[in-house]
Amino acid sequence: MKFFKAALIIIAVCTATSVFAQTSDELKRRKNKLTEELQQLNREYEETASNKKVSVRQLNNLKIQINLRQEKIANINSEVRNLDNQISESNNTVHNLQSQLDQLKKEYAGMVLFAYRNQSAYNKLMFIFASKDFNQAYRRLKYLQQFGTYRERQAGYIQGTQKELHVKINELDKDKKEKSNLLTEQEKERTELGKAKSNQVKVITDLSKHQGELKKQQKDVQQKIAKTNREINNAIRREIEEMRRKAEEEARRRAEEAARIAAAKAKADAANNNAPAPVVIKKPVVIKRATDSEALNATPEAAKLSNDFLGNRGRLPWPVASGQLIHGFGTYVEDGIRNDNNGYEIRAAAGAPVRAVFEGTVKMVKDISGTYLVIINHGEYFTSYSNLRSVNVSVGQKVGTKQTIGAVATDQISGESSVNFILNKGTTFVDPRVWLAPAN
Repeated sequence: MKFFKAALIIIAVCTATSVFAQTSDELKRRKNKLTEELQQLNREYEETASNKKVSVRQLNNLKIQINLRQEKIANINSEVRNLDNQISESNNTVHNLQSQLDQLKKEYAGMVLFAYRNQSAYNKLMFIFASKDFNQAYRRLKYLQQFGTYRERQAGYIQGTQKELHVKINELDKDKKEKSNLLTEQEKERTELGKAKSNQVKVITDLSKHQGELKKQQKDVQQKIAKTNREINNAIRREIEEMRRKAEEEARRRAEEAARIAAAKAKADAANNNAPAPVVIKKPVVIKRATDSEALNATPEAAKLSNDFLGNRGRLPWPVASGQLIHGFGTYVEDGIRNDNNGYEIRAAAGAPVRAVFEGTVKMVKDISGTYLVIINHGEYFTSYSNLRSVNVSVGQKVGTKQTIGAVATDQISGESSVNFILNKGTTFVDPRVWLAPAN
């Protein structure tokens, strides 16, 4: 029974360790990814810092570094908390196993003493013959037969418990060492975070001396964003009107064909009944104006594409294979200036491939102030990709999911390499967060 309890303790600890390991692995993967991103940012910052002229790109780089270092510190905190839980569980397990081992050894010592006192055949026979009746004598005989086997089994339990205790003590030492390393790494990150914040203050101070130039740059950026949004709205509106026109033409054709068939049938019926041919009064065909959604889903192909796109909500790939979100959907304030973002601004390496997030048809490729805008139709949905330095698709071309459509450009104003991704349902801008797959 005592061994059974010890086994339950070991199983419980192994289960807890498995859950811990899974969470720990996820945290380690995320920490490694953050470390890689920070190393890349450091390299880029050193390149820009080598120029004596302070740039907005340096400031943006430092802002991203600060955010990533704060996330990495929080990640390490989570790892430390997990290790604290693991260490606490291991301490309890070691204590329980030690108590179990002590009890097993005590019981085993009693058995050894009993065996020593009854080691002669005479004593064993006297033990059996001292029985009150035959049944008691039989039970004592069976007891003596099983006693040796049980003692061997108890010795095995002791060895197994000792081995498990040794393993748990080693794991405990390993966890304590890992925790110490994490705390050292965390302190290092806090130091680097402090340096980044100090550099940020310095860069802001230097940039404040060129406020006029910066305001002009920011105004140019806002104008480019506004122009991109207008182009997207206009392109989608044109597509809706074209699809509505085609839908109304098809509805009118069907109505006129139905009227023609009805008139021919009426004329034939009159002829069969020797009656005068009916007078056909041509009435103008009135077609109900289709809504935007009806127009965009007018054909079976478009309706299926819309439904497939909707079915992949939350699973669409990111427009770049590797990147960091700079600004999400909605309003944000940066350097005291209020900005409205209709999509995602994603930082990526200069020249990185930009890919379609779903199959569809290219509806626009246009140069916007020196970089390209690509709009792809997915039935009722549209995705837009701007700030591309080059494109390799054309209007009317069908593209597949993850097909490369262009390359990331480096903005000449901010010095930032990024792609702007916008998602529309009809003319309505929607938050990509609920559509794109979670970032790794």
